[in-house]
Amino acid sequence: MAMDFASLLSAPPSGRPTALIVDHQHYARAVILQGRPVPWTDPVAFAQYAGQAQGLLRSDATLLDLGAYYDDALARQDTLRTALSARPRTGYALRTLLAHEPTAVAAAELTEVVAQTSAAPLVVQIPSPLLWLARTHELSGAGPLTDLTADHAETAAMYVADWLRRLAAPSVSMLLLDERDPHSRQLPQVDDSVHTPVGNVTDHYRWALGRRTGHGVRVVGAGLTGPRIPQEFWHGAGVALPSGDFLLADIPADAAPETVLAQLTKLN
Repeated sequence: MAMDFASLLSAPPSGRPTALIVDHQHYARAVILQGRPVPWTDPVAFAQYAGQAQGLLRSDATLLDLGAYYDDALARQDTLRTALSARPRTGYALRTLLAHEPTAVAAAELTEVVAQTSAAPLVVQIPSPLLWLARTHELSGAGPLTDLTADHAETAAMYVADWLRRLAAPSVSMLLLDERDPHSRQLPQVDDSVHTPVGNVTDHYRWALGRRTGHGVRVVGAGLTGPRIPQEFWHGAGVALPSGDFLLADIPADAAPETVLAQLTKLN
C-alpha cells in the first residue's frame, strides 16, 4: 500500500483518530513465533509473520527492522564477521558490512516482499549511522568507542545513504533512524545536519525521515512527534497516554495477549 507519511497521519488506515505505529518485534516473537527464530532469510515466511502481527495489532504502519535483519546476518555468517576486521580503520567495518552484496540484495528483496504484501504502509527502521558505526567498530575490534566523533558519524551517513539506494521500495512511508543504545555506550550527540546524506536519499524517494529515541520519534524537518506509549499501559495500568501527532508502541514480550487487545481498543 503506497501512502506517504503525511497521508498516513491524516487518515490512519486503522480508522483510529491518532495513528499508531507498533514495533512488534519482541511481542510478536513471543506470542506468534512462541520464541522461535524470526524467519529473516525467507522473505515469504517473514511477510506472513509480519502480516499475522499486523492483523493482530492493527498497526497503522508495518515496521520492518533491517537493523535486526543485519544483526541476524552477522550472527549467521562467520566470514562476514571476519571481513569486518580486515582493516582497523574507523568506518571500514560498517562500509564492508553495507557493501556485502549477498546481504544487501537479500535485504532489498525482503523489503520489497514486505512492501508488496503488507496491509499497511511500510516504515523501515535501521540503526542511526553513528550507532551502526559504533556496533561494527566494536565488533571488529577497531578501537575504543571514545574515538568516534560527529565527523565519523557524517562519513557513516554517506555509507548508509549509498546502501539505502538499494531499498527504493515505493511503499516505504518513513525511514526510522534508531538511536536507542541497549548497551548505553557513550556516543557523541549529533544534530540533523549529520544525516544530510541520508536525508537527500529520503527526500528523493519522498520518504519521511525520523529519529527514534527511548522517548519516541521525531520526524526530521516536519515538526511532528510520535511519543512512546509507556510500557505499563500494555500491562493494564491506567496510565495517561502521551499526546503527539502519532503514537509509537513497543509492546513488551511478557504482556498478556488479552490485556494487549483490551488496551488497543482504548486507542480507537
